[in-house]
Amino acid sequence: MTIVTIQPGDSLYKIGKNYGVSVDQLVKANGIDPNKYLVIGDSLIIPSREETSGPIRVNGYAYPFINREVLQKTLPYLTYLSLFSYGVTAEGALVPLNNDEELIEAAWAQNVGPMLVLTTVDETGGFNSERSTQILQSKEKQQRVADELKKVINEKGYHGVDVDMEYIPPDLRQAYVDFIYFLRTELAPHPVFVALAPKTGPEQRGLLYEAHDYGGMAVAADSVLVMTYEWGYTYGPPMAVAPLNKVEQVMNYAVAEIPPEKLLMGIPNYGYDWRLPFEKGRPARSIGNYEAVALARKYGAEIQFDEEAQSPWFRYYDNRAQQHEVWFEDARSYQAKLALVRSLRVSGVSIWNIMRFFQPLYTLLEGYFDIVKITQKNS
Repeated sequence: MTIVTIQPGDSLYKIGKNYGVSVDQLVKANGIDPNKYLVIGDSLIIPSREETSGPIRVNGYAYPFINREVLQKTLPYLTYLSLFSYGVTAEGALVPLNNDEELIEAAWAQNVGPMLVLTTVDETGGFNSERSTQILQSKEKQQRVADELKKVINEKGYHGVDVDMEYIPPDLRQAYVDFIYFLRTELAPHPVFVALAPKTGPEQRGLLYEAHDYGGMAVAADSVLVMTYEWGYTYGPPMAVAPLNKVEQVMNYAVAEIPPEKLLMGIPNYGYDWRLPFEKGRPARSIGNYEAVALARKYGAEIQFDEEAQSPWFRYYDNRAQQHEVWFEDARSYQAKLALVRSLRVSGVSIWNIMRFFQPLYTLLEGYFDIVKITQKNS
């Protein structure tokens, strides 16, 4: 599939004429407003038919307050809808996710398997390391977790469970693997997925990484979702959220430890807007990919493309003469990431998150692969 970079003087009509496609086809493939002028440096997909690379599983994370129109537009491109999230108390009791029934029904209506995301996020909104310790050190509490999960799955119609426990003490590395295997055994035939932090090697240090055992989880879980993003993050300096060179490092390690048929590569669906100069402790603002292009259009910025990171970025001055730097995703960055998926032959991708709709990502997924769908009767 061809992707073009917008040059001075370009228009949808001119690009369409050059490539033999209509303006309507360009608008549909890219999800853009034909009445707004193009931004220099932005990218456009030229829709075309080509042979797909085979099946792909697509997981998308969502909060229950997702805009219903966004949800309905996204579901045709998903295999799984992971609803974030159920919590767990220090005693092993589930903390329910309210208003998930409507989303479960909507998912199944489009042959998408709803996944219950189980986390140790506590009342403050952060991952609770002590909560993980309490669960992983108690077989009794683990049994309670499993029993309550089985009840919710059966009552609400979830397809399976996606476990995301972060900041686990390193000495509980094996205990976490054992817990995932225990859940997989207890919840069968419902699949158990596990989401892991982005590691580039087995000895990577840090509380986020050390207890996440890629090789161990490859055996314990039905599928492994590897996060490859947040290199550029809220409190860090400006850079790409998922630079391709870093994504490649993570995935090269992942495929050495995890069978590709079990592996889903994480893909971000967002960017960040940093105020300059960067100040430690001042957060960047999370933005959508369309929103990033709208900012460039509003302030007359020309979008750049970093070849090493394979990511778009730009700088602009706001109405208060404050300079900003923005990094985000576009058709080119997604094309590069999906090329990596194809070359490594991993079974799928996992999108964090689908709260904002971005058509180019889904156009590329549908163009390059056959998206796997699930029916409730064989869930």
